[in-house]
Amino acid sequence: MGAGIAHAFLLAGSRVTVVERDADAAATASAKVLASVAASVDRGTADEAADVISARFSTSTDVAAFAPCSLVVEAVPEQLDLKIDALTRVEAVLADDAALASNTSSISIDELAALLDRPSRFLGTHFFNPVPASTLVEIVRGAATDEALVDEARAWVHAIGKTPIVVADAPGFASSRLGVALGLEAIRMLEEGVASAEDIDRAMTLGYKHPVGPLRLTDLVGLDVRLGIAEYLAANLGPRFEPPALLRRMVAEGRLGRKTGEGFTSWDAS
Repeated sequence: MGAGIAHAFLLAGSRVTVVERDADAAATASAKVLASVAASVDRGTADEAADVISARFSTSTDVAAFAPCSLVVEAVPEQLDLKIDALTRVEAVLADDAALASNTSSISIDELAALLDRPSRFLGTHFFNPVPASTLVEIVRGAATDEALVDEARAWVHAIGKTPIVVADAPGFASSRLGVALGLEAIRMLEEGVASAEDIDRAMTLGYKHPVGPLRLTDLVGLDVRLGIAEYLAANLGPRFEPPALLRRMVAEGRLGRKTGEGFTSWDAS
């Protein structure tokens, strides 16, 4: 997700810095971002040459590299402790008027903001995977978020060629809450033998014109990510979001979707 967000802002003309946990992760992120930039140039969807765009991009393993930034988007894994650690460390190096955003897909913005020194300059910017192809960004307004920052966020989203929606802080916001509900029910149907994974997905792509079925989408998101979101929603919204046993079992077996090559479909063969 971080690489996709970096790609979007680079193509819009921004100077972008990605900070990773170690040198190997930084090298991997750099390779992903530069490859996606090159692909955009090859497709004719970029307005500048690859070397011009790439000159605005850098990576680091030191959070202090964010000090001159006017906006930082946190995109660490969907774990509360990791997000709190990342956000508090980043805020400590930012200017008072800089904006800080979280790409969380489910964790409460107010819960995160409560641990920050400047909650008025914090909000959620939930991008969708894959970022380059998705046209939606969900802006999540916390109770302490300055309304001027929401307006700034709308402008950022429009500047990178995407469409914003603004939602109040609530578990799962709007998109994750609806998307996870559909995904979990699809997994239960598969678990109960109602239909095959392929046919469940076809029901939604052909019958409801969804661009991708709920099980294939779960593979793209990552079964472990979807499990974490479901557990968070179940804890906050009740048992209707309780993860199916099949989802727990597949995560325990390491069948996490596209990133491991196997989930509800075999990605090696697709």
